[in-house]
Amino acid sequence: MAVADTAPVRGSWSRTLPIALPAAIAALMIGACFLGPLLLPLPAPTGGNVLESYLPSFSAGHPLGTDPNGNDILSRVLHGGQASLTVAVSVNVLGLLAGGTLGALSGHLGGVGDTIIMRVLDVLIAFPSLVLILAVAQSLGPSQTNTILALAFFSVPAFARISRAATLRLREQPFIAAAQLCGTPAWRILLRHVAPNIVPQLITFAMLGMGLVIVIEGALSFLGLGIQAPAPSWGNMIAQGQQSLSATPMLVVWPCLALFVTVLAFNLLGETLRSRWSGE
Repeated sequence: MAVADTAPVRGSWSRTLPIALPAAIAALMIGACFLGPLLLPLPAPTGGNVLESYLPSFSAGHPLGTDPNGNDILSRVLHGGQASLTVAVSVNVLGLLAGGTLGALSGHLGGVGDTIIMRVLDVLIAFPSLVLILAVAQSLGPSQTNTILALAFFSVPAFARISRAATLRLREQPFIAAAQLCGTPAWRILLRHVAPNIVPQLITFAMLGMGLVIVIEGALSFLGLGIQAPAPSWGNMIAQGQQSLSATPMLVVWPCLALFVTVLAFNLLGETLRSRWSGE
């Protein structure tokens, strides 16, 4: 009897732990980046005192030390995380809304409309997206807004294909056929029946996309095509620190560590959600 009573509890705990751990880490990083600067007595991330440059970690008033310009590294890491997470969330929200809508329309309507939409998206997928992102970022000019627009544009096809595939599976369900026989307009079927069933899959893909976008944004900022110094981002902090890597490696270690932990948390969260929805 005791074994029978505790088995469901162990099963529930084993199912909760894998998703709770990455979710907690992601929530911790988000909370630290957005709430840390408000709750902690940290100096501004820019406008530091040059006389306090290159202070080591655990210095008074500077837990992680300072950079060559005397700016507090902890403050810059947290504000840089705000920039990276803002870009990642914005890109995935825009991609989910635009791509999810296009994919659902394409899958539900079918016919010529489906063919046209998917062929256009296939053309976008055929191009090397990273090269095009670099080209678009260069042509638009380096800024956070332009980085979001460039990355969001090339995220649309992936969301659209996932949305279309899920919608095509739903078209075979009896409740969709019943709604059509009742004369329900297509837009209402999409909003009331299709969208609630495909959104979980799109959110799962967005969680996986969060880590990828953070890495790409960091690469763009590292190359000088993303967020520009003195505004902090993990990418431009790494670029600044690598100039004196042998003498002050911690200038690179701290933003790299923050980027690594955040990307790992979102990747694990997305993979766990994918496994749950697929029944693995």
